[in-house]
Amino acid sequence: MEKTTSGITNIIGEGTEITGKVFVPGSVRIDGRVDGEISITDMITVGKTGNLKGIITTKDAVVGGRIEGTLNVKNRIELQKTAKVSVDMNCKLLIVEEGVVFDGTCSMTKQPEKQEQIKH
Repeated sequence: MEKTTSGITNIIGEGTEITGKVFVPGSVRIDGRVDGEISITDMITVGKTGNLKGIITTKDAVVGGRIEGTLNVKNRIELQKTAKVSVDMNCKLLIVEEGVVFDGTCSMTKQPEKQEQIKH
């Protein structure tokens, strides 16, 4: 996974370890380790060296590292080929690259169907 910071408002760098409740207004890139309850208002990006354990809640997720626990995502999860996940996930859209190691469950919420307009 390329290390870009475009659109990312916070970074938890490689070698950093955080335990407990974490709330991030905006987006975050995690290359370190976070254990606990993690709430992100926008997008979480987990780099190859990133390691998360706990309950993660966010709008969108891109995962190239390790996650263990529960991943609740309002919209889209992208699991990149370097991802190793042992999670119960909830999302609307799931993208999985070849090479991902996945152990767990995935529940997908329905996207609202487009209503056809009735012409008179």
